[in-house]
Amino acid sequence: MEKSLSTLKFRKFASAYTSTVISVALVLFLFGVGALLVLNAKVLSDYVKENIGFSVVLTEDAKDADVSWLQKELDAHTAVKWTKYISKEQAAEELKNDLGEDFVSFLGYNPLFASIDVRLKSDYANNDSIVSLKNYLTKYELIQEIYYQESLIDLVNKNVLKISAILLFFSLLLLISAIALINNTIRLSINSKRFLIKTMQLVGAAELYIQKPFLYTAALTGLIGGALAVLMLHLLLFTGMSELSEILVYNNIWSLSVFLILLGIVISCLGSWFAVQKYLYTEKSLLY
Repeated sequence: MEKSLSTLKFRKFASAYTSTVISVALVLFLFGVGALLVLNAKVLSDYVKENIGFSVVLTEDAKDADVSWLQKELDAHTAVKWTKYISKEQAAEELKNDLGEDFVSFLGYNPLFASIDVRLKSDYANNDSIVSLKNYLTKYELIQEIYYQESLIDLVNKNVLKISAILLFFSLLLLISAIALINNTIRLSINSKRFLIKTMQLVGAAELYIQKPFLYTAALTGLIGGALAVLMLHLLLFTGMSELSEILVYNNIWSLSVFLILLGIVISCLGSWFAVQKYLYTEKSLLY
């Protein structure tokens, strides 16, 4: 009978402890995702901006040697990230795929022109830089037209700033939520032991002696919860590695991993300390 009672108590404790650890892990994981996005906000911003550019439409009689020379000139420009030559045949094939029908056969000729797609470095991905480049390129006779979407470029730049601000706010909100939720979780787990705390105090145990086992348990909870959060974060990155490899900097993940574990330990210990202190200074009659 005694053994069964001990087993029941152990199972109850293990169940409550597991719930606390899982709660801490989930909260830290959500914060970790938000923090990772904020840490990579600049990289994400640069990735979006560096997909902004313009097309240099070439004349029908442009010579291959002149086109190659122009492309090298563009590649050497400070503002240019990369360039890509698209022949009129490639342009026709791309448009054919987009339209879903062979317009060249219907028209009897290819009305498109060869062009050079230009992508800019993030610092130059704005209309002012494109206008400056456009003015610079007007001297080349083999250029027929320079095409870009001015309104789209303005919209992208404005939205990038808004998204960065939203990510920062979201991350701060997650941090506050993480602190509050972990603190409440630890407090609730200690609430069931409030009479034990009071009994230890009444028999003359020192405050630090009473605090020690709770702080140890809280630190272990934070450590395991933080480690689980880090594991989930790494699994998330691993499963999405191929899709995210171009836009995320993984150097930050190890620093973030250490921070998450330390955050879990610190918040858990502080929550435990204040919860125990509360019951130490509460009248026994008010514990019921």
